[in-house]
Amino acid sequence: MLELQNVSYQVNDKSDKSNDKEILKNINLNINEHLVVITGPNGGGKSTLAKIIAGIIKPISGKIILDGEDITNMSITERANKGISFAFQQPVRFKGLTVIDMIRLSAGKDMTISEACDYLSEVGLCAKNYINREINASLSGGEMKRIEIAMVLARGTKFSIFDEPEAGIDLWSFQNLIQVFEKMYKTIKGSILIISHQERILNIADRIIVLADGQVTSEGSREEVMPNLIKSDIACPTLLDKII
Repeated sequence: MLELQNVSYQVNDKSDKSNDKEILKNINLNINEHLVVITGPNGGGKSTLAKIIAGIIKPISGKIILDGEDITNMSITERANKGISFAFQQPVRFKGLTVIDMIRLSAGKDMTISEACDYLSEVGLCAKNYINREINASLSGGEMKRIEIAMVLARGTKFSIFDEPEAGIDLWSFQNLIQVFEKMYKTIKGSILIISHQERILNIADRIIVLADGQVTSEGSREEVMPNLIKSDIACPTLLDKII
């Protein structure tokens, strides 16, 4: 279980303190469900919260507790070793490294090609076409998203974070991405936290958290939150709207 206790974060303007901006304001959350989605308006603090959990940035106050252990001051690497994975909005490309290199690095062991191919198959990729591909610009956004999920699966962590996985991919890739998450939901043993606006992703959540202006404005089961979310100003844009 992940617990956030009075977590706050602000961006400081070194030249003018009056321009300091508070991004998160005393966030208190307990996350122990299988699949949780954080949604809300742009600029509400969603991605900042995800990065704080992963250890990419540090809160100015508050605590982060993972399975009873205080990880607030732990580095990204230390948190990764404790079982936290983070998938960026735009997956990082590594010139000179192949897909199998990245899956082996994620798993932390020298697995066979057959074992690595199993993870690619899990995310709907034809393993023989990708296993030796270089992680570079020749891969599409949708392909990179699925390879990154395969890497998360290979790590087998207890808490996996995906920051707007639909960003930068086309409608066809998004539909396949939903299928991957549905399959991941059935196979992963830990918790999955997704930052997203997309209604189709919200519809597979066990719990939805709405974050606006740096504060939790609503949280509950999908059945409790979705009706009010759709009616409110926090509309769930479709991927087609973003493409157009």
